[in-house]
Parts: sequence; C-alpha cells; structure tokens
Amino acid sequence: MPTYRDAAIVLRTYKLGEADRIVIMLGRTRGRIRAVAKGVRRTSSKFGARLEPGMVVDVQCYEGRNLDTITQADGLAPYGDAISRDYPAWTSASVMLETCEQLTEEGSPALQHFRLLAGGLAALAGAERDPRLVLDSYLLRALAIAGWRASFADCARCGMSGPHRAFHVPSGGVVCPVCRPPGSTAPAPETLALLSALFTSDWTVADASQSRHRGEASGMVAAYLQWHLERGVRSLRHLERTP
Repeated sequence: MPTYRDAAIVLRTYKLGEADRIVIMLGRTRGRIRAVAKGVRRTSSKFGARLEPGMVVDVQCYEGRNLDTITQADGLAPYGDAISRDYPAWTSASVMLETCEQLTEEGSPALQHFRLLAGGLAALAGAERDPRLVLDSYLLRALAIAGWRASFADCARCGMSGPHRAFHVPSGGVVCPVCRPPGSTAPAPETLALLSALFTSDWTVADASQSRHRGEASGMVAAYLQWHLERGVRSLRHLERTP
C-alpha cells in the first residue's frame, strides 16, 4: 500500500477495539488525516504519549480504504505535555483543536490552519500570555482563513469607515448607524480595540487590556464562532468554568 510522511498536529483521539485508537490529525501538507494507531493503548506501545491531543509529530502512515494506519510517529514539539499542566491553557487548547477539526476537511491541504494552530499551541505552552487572549486571537484568525473575517472598524454591511459602536454577529462585525439591525450589541470601545488587536497580533495593546474588556471580547468571539460553525463547540463549556 502507498505510504506517506507528514508533520501533523494531533487534534483528537478515541478508542477503537481493545487496544487501538483512532487519531485525527492536521497534516502540514495533507490536511486533516484520520488514521488508526494499532496497539497504542498497551503499555508496551512504541508510540507512547506522542499521539495525544496537542502534540506535533512527524508521522508515517500507509493509506487504507477507510482509515490510514500509523506506522511511525516521532515527536517534533511536545506542546500537549506542557499545556496539560495548566488548566486554563488546556481548556483553551481544547477549543482550538476542536475548532480546527471543524474548519478543515480530510484530504484538503490547510497549511495556513496548520501554521496558525502550531503557533497558538506554542504560545499556550510558553505560558507568557493569558490563555484566553491566545485563544481569542486564534479563533478570530482561524475564522478569517475559513472566509469569515470579522470587521472591527468599518461597517461590515456597507463598508462605511469607522469606528462604529454597534456589533452584529450575523452581519460580520461592527455596523454603522444606518445599517444597524435589531439585536445589535454596543460593546465598549476598548473591547473593540482589543478584538482588533487580537486579530492583528498587536500584543502590546492586548496585554494591556483590562479584565472586563477581555471577558466581553471572549463572549463576542464565542458567539461569532458558534454562529458561523452552525453548531456548538463542546469544549467551550469547560472554558466557561475557568476562573
């Protein structure tokens, strides 16, 4: 059977039979991969903990009809191990991994998503910034890659130059007074500035933001995410319990 090798980020795993595990990964060149790791749940497994969510691996597989089979996996970046030691970082990573899986497709190259997710996991593992800021920055940029870029300055409907105060999730961001539909919210100007900074990776502004504006921004990002995915992100429920 044909084989291939790729750098990949483990997104999710689940059990198969008594000792195997299905591993969902995002490959650097191959896009989303669905493969089986045989015997990985045995203590004698050659894969060890390298195929856990959040790990970046150099993986070799052979192609199957329904599932590929992992034959080798070497660790490239043990982000999962570092992140799992901090609950806020781990819950943020869980949302990132789940979102990435929903935004990508099997067999469809997604290099931008791979680079963005790898960078986000590295930031969480480095523990230099608030995990919620890292998460919100990742989500805004991942949605933009998928074609759902939010506007935080100019009107998302007519393009009128901002800044504008109203925000409407279905419209795609801020809206001017003329375009403002019912149900729009009026976040604090500092919150909109924070969202813009997170999207552009302006960490000087983001790191200096106040907690109340961070909380408001997170709620807006979560609403924007779930609106466009058209289904719930299960890991967000754990995130909401983070102190």
